[in-house]
Amino acid sequence: MQCFIYKSNKKDELYLYLDKQDDFSSIPEAILKSIGQPEYVMQLEITPERKLAREKAGEVLKGIEENGFFIQMPPVIYPTPTSIQ
Repeated sequence: MQCFIYKSNKKDELYLYLDKQDDFSSIPEAILKSIGQPEYVMQLEITPERKLAREKAGEVLKGIEENGFFIQMPPVIYPTPTSIQ
């Protein structure tokens, strides 16, 4: 599947995957408001076997097929433990 990837201008490391370039019609208004104006990053051919940096390709494809889009959330960063005295 040909995917078009956009980044959020409000939330660092949040990405939006679509199957049609610049077609945000399947994304609920509340989500669009929360991520801000999507900024185009790149176009990518995704197959179930393709290795992606943080997501499983099959999950991205499933999300697009079921919802018309997939949102890659920022990574969860846990604080480093402080020394206990």
